[in-house]
Amino acid sequence: MANHSSTSSILCASFNQDLSYFAVGTRDGFRIFETNSGKLCYERAVGAFVIVEMLFSSSLIAIVGAGDQPSLSPRRLSLFNTASGAASKELNFLTSILAVRMNRERLVVILQDKAYVYEMRSLSIVDIIDTVPNNKGLCAFSPCLDACYLALPASITKGSALLYNVMNRHLHCEIEAHRSPLAAMVLSSNGMYIATASEQGTIIRVHLVSDATKQSYSFRRGTYPSTIFSLSFGPSKELPDILAASSSSGSIHLFTLGFASHPRSMSSSGFLGSIIPGAVSGVLDPAYHHVLHDAVPAGVKSYVVIRKVENLTNSSSSELLACRAILSVITSNGFFKEYNISINARNELSWALGREFNLLTLT
Repeated sequence: MANHSSTSSILCASFNQDLSYFAVGTRDGFRIFETNSGKLCYERAVGAFVIVEMLFSSSLIAIVGAGDQPSLSPRRLSLFNTASGAASKELNFLTSILAVRMNRERLVVILQDKAYVYEMRSLSIVDIIDTVPNNKGLCAFSPCLDACYLALPASITKGSALLYNVMNRHLHCEIEAHRSPLAAMVLSSNGMYIATASEQGTIIRVHLVSDATKQSYSFRRGTYPSTIFSLSFGPSKELPDILAASSSSGSIHLFTLGFASHPRSMSSSGFLGSIIPGAVSGVLDPAYHHVLHDAVPAGVKSYVVIRKVENLTNSSSSELLACRAILSVITSNGFFKEYNISINARNELSWALGREFNLLTLT
């Protein structure tokens, strides 16, 4: 998440690949927190940063300055070691860096009209991908090495996305998901699914990556348009249990994929069509859509992730009885919020604010 508005306290925010830590960039520097405890683990106050990306729980982070001072050029990527307090390597570009993604084998740098793919250890260039104008640096990346996909916008007039396998260096497919240009997209951590939202903000679609050109599953977030700030799949080795979306309305939308795809929950409709054995339809029932109203202030950019999901099932029938989840939210006005979610067998939602703290004042 990046926000360059003069009213924003947080210029960027990101979780590491396993969601155990998160980092925020501000006008004064950047800070790294442990997610479970909320402990401030590292702080560096040397100027404004618009990109701070972590590599799992290691001391290596990728940082890009906001350009407020010559040493923090938005065209320079620094691989910074928090243990030594110094930059280990730097990469310089002709235009501003808009996004950075990485895993243990690949480093991806997104510019306005190109994406550079590097081998992580040597920083040798693996691939250069020409893109359509991508002023927002919109992209999605799966850290899984077995399905290491990079998704980029394929058009500036409609909501289509290109998926590249950056390990094997080939174009996997193009997904034509929306009529309007893309506003948000996310790949599941295992690289199996991609969710997209357009600038209109009323429809979110999920594709199975391996069959993305043939299958499309969609649901309606709402009737009135609003900006989708972020999308997040719940952690799962196979089918993600929950998809979450944060929006400019201040609400967080939840889509319970686990209930929708469960054989005992198919009486009205199924979610993943032919993907899940026993599914009878490719359309999501509106009953699987839940809303956390006023979870964050309206109009404040927010970034939501689903950190934990627990499914309670009947041991004899395997019927899904309840779904519990923890949602973590970072807001651009400087707060961390965490919500405890529970959805019972009657598909009734209950939620409560578990904790909240100010990211800028915590010491």
